[in-house]
Amino acid sequence: MIKQYKHLGTALALALALSGCMSLAPKYQRPPAPVAPAFPDAAAASAASEAAASIEWQRFFADARLRQLIELALANNRDLRVSILNIEQARAQYQIRRADQPPTLNLGMSGNRAPGANDSINTTYSVGLTVSAFELDLFGRVRNLGAAALAQYLATEEARKSAQISLIGSVANVYLSLLADDELLELTSKTLAAREESLKLIDLKYQNGVVSALDLQQGRSLVESARVTLAQQQRQRAQDGNLLTLLVGQPLPAALAPASTLAATTLAELPAGLPSDLLTVRPDVRAAEQQLIGANANIGAARAAFFPRIALTGSAGTVSSELSGLFKGGTFAWTFAPQMLLPIFDYGRNSANLGSAKAGRDIALAQYERSIQTAFREVSDALAGQATLSEQLRAQRAVAQAESERFKLSELRYRNGVSSYLDLLDAQRSLFSAQQSAVQANLQRLQNQVTLYRVLGGGWKQ
Repeated sequence: MIKQYKHLGTALALALALSGCMSLAPKYQRPPAPVAPAFPDAAAASAASEAAASIEWQRFFADARLRQLIELALANNRDLRVSILNIEQARAQYQIRRADQPPTLNLGMSGNRAPGANDSINTTYSVGLTVSAFELDLFGRVRNLGAAALAQYLATEEARKSAQISLIGSVANVYLSLLADDELLELTSKTLAAREESLKLIDLKYQNGVVSALDLQQGRSLVESARVTLAQQQRQRAQDGNLLTLLVGQPLPAALAPASTLAATTLAELPAGLPSDLLTVRPDVRAAEQQLIGANANIGAARAAFFPRIALTGSAGTVSSELSGLFKGGTFAWTFAPQMLLPIFDYGRNSANLGSAKAGRDIALAQYERSIQTAFREVSDALAGQATLSEQLRAQRAVAQAESERFKLSELRYRNGVSSYLDLLDAQRSLFSAQQSAVQANLQRLQNQVTLYRVLGGGWKQ
């Protein structure tokens, strides 16, 4: 009996050695990147600066409160949780495909009773090991299906990294928006208070016949305009807070670190590197390449369907007409049943499957190239912002300073009767608008740095 098992094991080993001898999948080569060899405005940051992809988000964001919010989001955000669960599902699918390659060994026990000659009943009991239908993968069909499942799993893993990077960037941008909301609310509250005081003086002068009703109504218009702006900003502050709560995935704890101010927030400038770097640091680009690799393997599986499929089924054990005699001498039995299926006429099914696989590969190639072009555009846009937004902020702050001086002079001229109240109102409006624009410019500059950090692959490090 031992000798018989040994022969069966030798046959199985030979079958495993024969399987996987050939692959009909096209040889994969990474396509050339369909973008320029360098970014515009690539010299905006120092060449000695550290690459964004190598900077952990804990180092890039110095604000302690923001770091706490990002940690909470990484632990609780539902979109990121779905991405992680997608990885588990893809891993399970890949393991299923891997399990199709080696033979499946089962222990089976059975009993059978059937009518025999002369109204007798034949009884048979058996117990043994069974090798289920095992395909000799001579043309790589099963192996290519496994490679496609592996590529899908790796693409899902890269998608999870991309989701983490996007989540970190979103939390940072919303947090910066909240800081800007707070500054604008403080600015508007002070402006409203100043205009209300001014309106009281105008009303007093109007009661004494010093100014006209026109001046009074213009003062009231300014006050109500400030109240409109204050209500809008309060609504925006509440909506940004709701969005941050959604991203964090839970109500914001009360024990967070003290908040900074937008004016005190700084983010480092970042070097662009080369477009070819995006192929290795951008998870979304790597995910698209894995999809292309998987589509390439599917072509091999579709081609293999045109060739014979050889399946092996075997069993070895003992058979007896009595349950008590299963393990007695002379009851050993074995079977070996190879089967070959050669497609002859399938109404074009295999040809259609191959055409579908090739079209899928072409689609994956176009999506891969599109992901590179999108990444190139995103980096180029962020670099353009890094090169110009700092100067825009400096100029806007200079405008606000000039408008502040203009308002002081207009107020002095109005009190001395040199200029009209209309000139003073115009100066007030211009100052308020310039101060708001300065806050918005600072927000835009900081959010652009967050975006540049994200599109250069920052926020994820193994």
